[in-house]
Amino acid sequence: MNSLTTDPQLRVILDRLHMQNSSQDAEIAAYYAAGAERPTGYEAEDSPGRAFWRDKFVALDQDKAEFVYALCRAIGAGRIIEAGTSFGVSTLYLAAAVRDGVGGRVTTCDIEPSKMKVAQQHFVEAGLAEHIETRVGDIRETLLEIDGAVDCLLLDIWAPIAADVVALVGPHIRVGGIIFADNTTVRRSLYTGLFDYLENPANGFTTRTLPFDGGLELAVKTG
Repeated sequence: MNSLTTDPQLRVILDRLHMQNSSQDAEIAAYYAAGAERPTGYEAEDSPGRAFWRDKFVALDQDKAEFVYALCRAIGAGRIIEAGTSFGVSTLYLAAAVRDGVGGRVTTCDIEPSKMKVAQQHFVEAGLAEHIETRVGDIRETLLEIDGAVDCLLLDIWAPIAADVVALVGPHIRVGGIIFADNTTVRRSLYTGLFDYLENPANGFTTRTLPFDGGLELAVKTG
């Protein structure tokens, strides 16, 4: 069963959220055009940059999300970690992959409590909450405890933090497991730490940048 086409309630929710995400594109473009710096994820809670992004989706594009769903199904992913929940769009795809496949759990993490609260409402609305564990706070702390082998890690967070997260989760990825990282060609220099980890033979990954808009990194644990 592929619930992306056979679950009408999930499809309605996903279409609505993708539309809301797209509706923010012009505001985000104007924000950067005015000279704003890309966020690092380390800004103070009361900073103007943090305030601007607090209501922004910054969600995984639909074509990428559907590809992630398909590969999670293909490898029989039942234990998934997501770094960067936002309003839970990509989380719904991951949880659907778990539900439609072998069963299991998605652990999704975000630093913004207000975003996670909204995301949790989306999980309930879609009937997928039972497959999702949420963790709120500094991801470098919330992912210190990982129980068992991980089938998939989705990195959809600000680039400088990606290296910290992959160092925490990478050793738990099983052989044949995968890592996705979004927007790796937008400012590749910001992902130096991530690529250093993935390209180090000692860590056991083979990685390729896929030609989606903005790039989507796919790394497979091969050894």
